[in-house]
Amino acid sequence: MVKNGKKENIKVLGVVILSICMLAIGYTAGQLIHVNTDISLKSLVTEKPDMSLFWSVWDIMESEFVEQDKVTTEEKEYGAIKGLVDSYDDPATIFLTPEETEAFNSTNEGKYFEGIGAELGYKDSAVVIISPLDGSPAKEAGIRPGDYIISVDGQDITSDDTVYDVVDMIRGEAGTVVTLEVLHNGDSETTTIEITRGEITVPSMTVEILDNNIAYLDVARFTDSSYLSWISNWENAKEEILDSGSDKLILDLRGNPGGYFDAAVYAADDFLAGEEIISIQEDGQGNQEEFTSDEGGDFTDMEVVVLVDSGSASASEILAGALQINGFAKIVGENTYGKGTAQAIEEFLDGSSLHVTVYKWLLPDGTWINTDNPITPDYEVELTTEDFIAGEDPQLDKAIELLGGN
Repeated sequence: MVKNGKKENIKVLGVVILSICMLAIGYTAGQLIHVNTDISLKSLVTEKPDMSLFWSVWDIMESEFVEQDKVTTEEKEYGAIKGLVDSYDDPATIFLTPEETEAFNSTNEGKYFEGIGAELGYKDSAVVIISPLDGSPAKEAGIRPGDYIISVDGQDITSDDTVYDVVDMIRGEAGTVVTLEVLHNGDSETTTIEITRGEITVPSMTVEILDNNIAYLDVARFTDSSYLSWISNWENAKEEILDSGSDKLILDLRGNPGGYFDAAVYAADDFLAGEEIISIQEDGQGNQEEFTSDEGGDFTDMEVVVLVDSGSASASEILAGALQINGFAKIVGENTYGKGTAQAIEEFLDGSSLHVTVYKWLLPDGTWINTDNPITPDYEVELTTEDFIAGEDPQLDKAIELLGGN
């Protein structure tokens, strides 16, 4: 990756999404950048607000609330912090407790979990399924990207319920059952789905060689135990594809919520010939920095089709958009999620963490990836509920057709 002429690694991650696991939420949120709190965050505060009202309310609650033992001091502190952060009305800017932070870190590493194996986010202020994970109980039960969650175990989801609240309702141990009432995209009636929670391990990518020697690379996420671990997996997958002798590739980014921004740039560099813009970083003052391809990678002679859907977000959109706009690949599927922001992460001494949006990520043409400007397929192909139930994949079929397969 080249940023203004010099190579860099800035650990960055994908979209505001939650993986439902036994203990807590896994969060692949925006792009992640570790920062120095003393320099980067405190310097933004020029004047301390008058907190007298806050302490007046605190004192009243401490002295008057009828169930004094109901809430611990720590829970009050974390609740107050979450309220402050939520007031910025940005789903990607979040404060995580130590338990949530631990679960977030584990999810990004693809570790073992117990749960339903689904990633949640927001759409039109409602809690939705971004993507069920491959091989997960959620996917096997019929949960689909874009499903609106109407109720959990008979408890209706209201406008006051956050993603965190829904996570608390859904999570549980392997072998137990949770019932979700969902509204599939395009349906007029809700569907009730029982899911038996299970054990979940998520590989970051898999390779398969299809008929007619078409290589199929399914990238589930752009995170792993570390950036270097993800790169190692990418290199191994690439070697397997090159060893097959294939000159045609289907890159499947459906349901990929994002991950390290660097990983998306690294992957794009393997397709582009050199000097093409991959993405542009823009800060709050409008300052921009370009990320460009190097001298060309190992896939520059490949004929490529990229699959995307509403579960493709952030780093997935950066890679798909770079290949599409630079004229290297055709896109098949449905509009992507539309998430192009970067979150700085600061982990505190008690194990909690703050994720705060600090950058926008732009496509090579200078447009910002967002819900109004997602990646739009060259060939729009819907994957319907009927297709899903029948085990058919018209999106993959179209990609094979475009590459000259049967």
